[in-house]
Amino acid sequence: MVSFGSQIDFSVPHIKIRQLNKYYEVQGTQVHALKNINLDIPQGTVFGIIGKSGAGKSSLIRTLNGLESTSSGSIHIHQQNLARLSHAELIQLRQKTGMIFQHFNLMSAKTVYENVALPLRVAAYPKDQIEARVNEVLSLVGLSDKAANYPSQLSGGQKQRVGIARALVHHPEVLLCDEATSALDPESTSAVLTLLKEINQKLGITIVLITHEMQVIREICDQVVVIDHGEIVESGQVWSVFSSPQQQITQELLNLEQLELPIPYTAEIQPDSTLSILKLRYESTLEQSPDLKAIFAQFDAPAHLLQSHVDTIQNHLIGSFIIALAQTDLDFAVLSRKLKPYIAQLEVLGYAKSAH
Repeated sequence: MVSFGSQIDFSVPHIKIRQLNKYYEVQGTQVHALKNINLDIPQGTVFGIIGKSGAGKSSLIRTLNGLESTSSGSIHIHQQNLARLSHAELIQLRQKTGMIFQHFNLMSAKTVYENVALPLRVAAYPKDQIEARVNEVLSLVGLSDKAANYPSQLSGGQKQRVGIARALVHHPEVLLCDEATSALDPESTSAVLTLLKEINQKLGITIVLITHEMQVIREICDQVVVIDHGEIVESGQVWSVFSSPQQQITQELLNLEQLELPIPYTAEIQPDSTLSILKLRYESTLEQSPDLKAIFAQFDAPAHLLQSHVDTIQNHLIGSFIIALAQTDLDFAVLSRKLKPYIAQLEVLGYAKSAH
């Protein structure tokens, strides 16, 4: 039997994925949807998986609750290998793995109470236990007063709260969220993310969150992996990935390439270029903000600030600024070494001519 609760070994990952591959047959062609995925998801964390449409995110999350079989490799949840579970054991595991969907998947002809109660009724729980548990989770998600309402009478954010309550009704230890906020407006998205974080903190549930929006990752995740064309291309704590993205796909997801600068610039140096356009990214703890005077002292020519941004993520200051340096013959390696004690990353965006 699958074991939970008192027999959990917290020294090992809650979810451990090793050399996972998934192939699909599409119109006679074999598609390699997941490629050698290796992943450790710690107990009690909010773990984000981000990528563009078609990157393999949904395929990955569906393998975690057994809705999709794996072509090769292994998935362990609390040291239980999903591939070796019997049908009955897999059903038990799924009861401990809640699922939240993008489009809510509520039954329109049933009330909020009936939608949340359905998994317990299917599992043949006694009526009094069903009533107690449904009332408990509806209170947890702030919908006690909507129990008799039908989905058509609810807002999008309220519908997703019903979906969360239904996912919680079996006392899950893992909550899988597949684009849970992408159908919501910004205000509802913020409210749902706050609720998920509260659930994580109050109940200690491990949350695996699939999304294509970096803002969602920023709001509640502890760690993140970036998936592209079925491969994990970048991973780490959220503050680290945000402060120093290593891959082009990560920079695109962060919208770092969408710059609106006060002067035009080109990627290649031109005969009339007099300025180098540099982007500097930094991170620091809240207690020790970057020393801007020391940073600018490393330049051998006048530098003009064009754009800056700073944010707070996981008790870290994550920032960047773009400057126009009155110099085009840069020795990039030397400058990088000089700036290394002060910043996380230096990038030459291009070249421009002086406006004067």
